[in-house]
Amino acid sequence: MEGSERQFKDEGGVSVIDTPFFVAAAHELKSPLALIRQLSLALEAGDCSLDEASTMIRRISLTSERALRLTTDLTRSSRLKDSLFSLEPVNPMSLCEEVVDELQPLYAAKGRRLVVAERHRPLLAVANKDLLRRILINFADNALHYSVGSEPVVVKASAHSGGTKIRLAVRDHGPALPSQLWRRLDTSLGVSSQPLHNRPQSSGLGLTIARRFAETMMGSVGATRHQDGATFYVDLTASTQLRLL
Repeated sequence: MEGSERQFKDEGGVSVIDTPFFVAAAHELKSPLALIRQLSLALEAGDCSLDEASTMIRRISLTSERALRLTTDLTRSSRLKDSLFSLEPVNPMSLCEEVVDELQPLYAAKGRRLVVAERHRPLLAVANKDLLRRILINFADNALHYSVGSEPVVVKASAHSGGTKIRLAVRDHGPALPSQLWRRLDTSLGVSSQPLHNRPQSSGLGLTIARRFAETMMGSVGATRHQDGATFYVDLTASTQLRLL
């Protein structure tokens, strides 16, 4: 078992994992569930206009979708060792565009923008499309909650290491981390669920899930610190099939 995980049997004889990973999951789910409850109580009270009610219903829908994404990721993460996730050539630019399209309503509801950085040369990465999509959504979800100002959150695909690696990244404009704390995060990124200082509502669970998904695809996750935020990324092996295009 990894880290401080402990495995035991419940009353039905089913294996159960007791680990800080799932404590972090409870932390992450608490915020959206509390918001859904608050909005539901406000609607039940009936002290709002039709426009306000419509806005509340939309927020409930978007927030519940985010919570469901997290529970789906938790389920997949717990079954990585027992499941086969096939790897194939994936077009990272198309995937970036799909993620942006999916999250646009959530970003718009919070007055934020999510965009894809343009790229004209083709790229292909060796990946499982579903797991890679979940990694990007995790990064973009995190960026939504911690970006400030008017700058958009940017999703980008690029080639690295002489074209042997493909990097998919999400650049936010959130609170900067002090150098000492950043070095600590940089050496343990995604290894265990941990809060991100200056971003207190995050347990770091999304990064832990992203790391597990990336390792299943023989990839890795990382981060770059900026004066006005951070870039979280996943590096994957470039597909040799691109040479045939």
